[in-house]
Amino acid sequence: MRALAFALMALALAACAAAPAVEVPERRANLPTTLPPMLTFSGPYVTPPQRSNEAMARDILDLTFQLESGRALPVLTRFEGPITVRVTGTEPPTLAADLERLLVRFRTEAGIDIRRVPAEAPASITVEVITRAELSRTVPQAACFVVPRVSSWDEFRRNRRSPRLDWVSLGTRETMAVFLPGDVSPQEIRDCLHEELAQAIGPLNDLYRLPDSVFNDDNFHTVLTGFDMLVLRTIYDPALRSGMTREAVADRLPAILDRLNPAGRAPRGDVLGPTPRDWIDAIETALGPRVSDSRRIEAARAAVRIAQAEGWRDGRYAFSLFVLGRLTLGVEPEVALSAFLQAGSFYSSTPGMEIQAAHVAMQLSAFALSAGQADAAIDIVNAHLRDVARAENAALLATLLFVKAEALELENRPAEAREVLLDSLGWARYGFGPEAEVRQRAGEIAALSPRSRQVATGPTVVPVETGSGS
Repeated sequence: MRALAFALMALALAACAAAPAVEVPERRANLPTTLPPMLTFSGPYVTPPQRSNEAMARDILDLTFQLESGRALPVLTRFEGPITVRVTGTEPPTLAADLERLLVRFRTEAGIDIRRVPAEAPASITVEVITRAELSRTVPQAACFVVPRVSSWDEFRRNRRSPRLDWVSLGTRETMAVFLPGDVSPQEIRDCLHEELAQAIGPLNDLYRLPDSVFNDDNFHTVLTGFDMLVLRTIYDPALRSGMTREAVADRLPAILDRLNPAGRAPRGDVLGPTPRDWIDAIETALGPRVSDSRRIEAARAAVRIAQAEGWRDGRYAFSLFVLGRLTLGVEPEVALSAFLQAGSFYSSTPGMEIQAAHVAMQLSAFALSAGQADAAIDIVNAHLRDVARAENAALLATLLFVKAEALELENRPAEAREVLLDSLGWARYGFGPEAEVRQRAGEIAALSPRSRQVATGPTVVPVETGSGS
């Protein structure tokens, strides 16, 4: 950690006098002709939620009785009885194993009676696989989504503008459909399974204040967490049932959580204040489509100002900085680096935010590599590899390892670089998918290295994307 601190200090000094970005020639990474086999994660690393039951109860109520649009839901809805899941459409090769792992987790961690049935059988939940283009044509802003009261894509399209699909009118859950693309990376498919199946059986809202949940539009977490499973276990507790009002559920939550989560009994003063709509609007503008780059950057700056005015010292403030850093990478690298350093300082010093810190670390390691600080890049990467593997984010893991391999090459350690590169390619095949995409991502990192630079007047800054949450 001392080496990491020195590495970040060096980057902080660079932020004070960063030179403009320079043109970088494209350079292909030195990859093998045949890529190594895909690597996958063997089992979940689950930690219990680190909050009081008082905060937990408020989070469950806000997740369960409100839609993302802000509309209130009048009653609790859930499946009453065993849940069955079927898959229709062209099933990708990795879907079956990832789905079964998820269903096992629902059964063991959330206590939900759920199992897969054949595609031709009737089911509580239908997971229909379609193409990304077809999904985007109908719902342009959704990577995947869930709707009630239908069991096929054709049925959804026929009833798309019908009150039949209105969640507010639902009294209990009987039939749900999840639509996801099959022609994306295995990780994207898995991430859709986790979030959309969890919403099909549980909460429909997302809350930016949650640091340890997939029910958060920051997308840092890509697989269901210990917090998420406790939420689902609580919703499906025998003391609750479909049709109960918010007040009725609130009356029963303390006793339920006291039984399910004894570690959260002691008050901790950790109930966060509400997230104002103007901050949410600013973040959505900054991250949304069909907005100019300058407008997105201004929205990110507005989010930072709002967070500061609110006096936040939680993940929402750090996320504001992270978004600002991402958007200013290619135009104001010194602003980006400063924002990343501030966000990283908060995330790294806050227990439970390890995956957020790792996303920032990826950006900082790219800065270090671009500046020729190979030892700093390696130290930053090494400090976060375990947390990224535990979070099962293969795209982020592959990107960090790409950076490390290039940094090892800079240090003239070719044998070690080759070993790390082969490992990164295995994770990249799961995280990024097609071989062409894997090679492109590796080439983007290779282009950051001073080895690829023809003319350099300062640190080279190339925006690097790593999929969800970054």
